[in-house]
Amino acid sequence: MIGLTPDITDAAVARHGVLRLTFADGLMGEVEVLDRMRGPVFDERRTPEGFAKVAVDRETSTVTWPGGADLAPDTLYERVRTGVWPDPDVAA
Repeated sequence: MIGLTPDITDAAVARHGVLRLTFADGLMGEVEVLDRMRGPVFDERRTPEGFAKVAVDRETSTVTWPGGADLAPDTLYERVRTGVWPDPDVAA
């Protein structure tokens, strides 16, 4: 992605592992993120109960979970926009 990524303005759980995202430029879509949530910071967040605690951090304009776990907004934007992960080997 070249340039600034539009802010994430809304995030909701579509189903376990899938977020429904809305970006400031109007782009909307669902993205499966469970496989991209890697490392111990995501251990509790990968559970159905933990995943359901997703929120949008208004300062960073990305999705977050309690305890500081978050996902990169540029990666999420490209996945929603194009249907592919920008780098399939890197965590979001």
